[in-house]
Amino acid sequence: MAGTVLLIEDEPHIVEALSFLLEREGWTVVAHSNGADAAERAVQLQPKVIILDVMLPNKSGIEILTEIRSNAATKDKPVLMLTAKGQARDRAAAQEAGVSVFMTKPFSNQAIIDTVRELAQ
Repeated sequence: MAGTVLLIEDEPHIVEALSFLLEREGWTVVAHSNGADAAERAVQLQPKVIILDVMLPNKSGIEILTEIRSNAATKDKPVLMLTAKGQARDRAAAQEAGVSVFMTKPFSNQAIIDTVRELAQ
């Protein structure tokens, strides 16, 4: 079932941890840290699942999600959005923009694995 996961995250420790975790499960992880061209990278890569941080340099995760959903090539891609804040307004904005799953940091390793697996089906 594994495939490619596009990890749009600018925190090196989180990129390293999630990459290790998902690659151990058989996924190919492509990390991207710049919000400015993240949606474009999703179009190019056509990943099975997108993991998207809310706070990124140059563009917010909500803006990126809106771009992903407005492009025919990526509009149906499952998106797991991660945030350290977890505030109700962030969750509401993400849901309005079309997020598949919203998860707050810190998260359990098993929750990430299970969620990515579910989204990939």
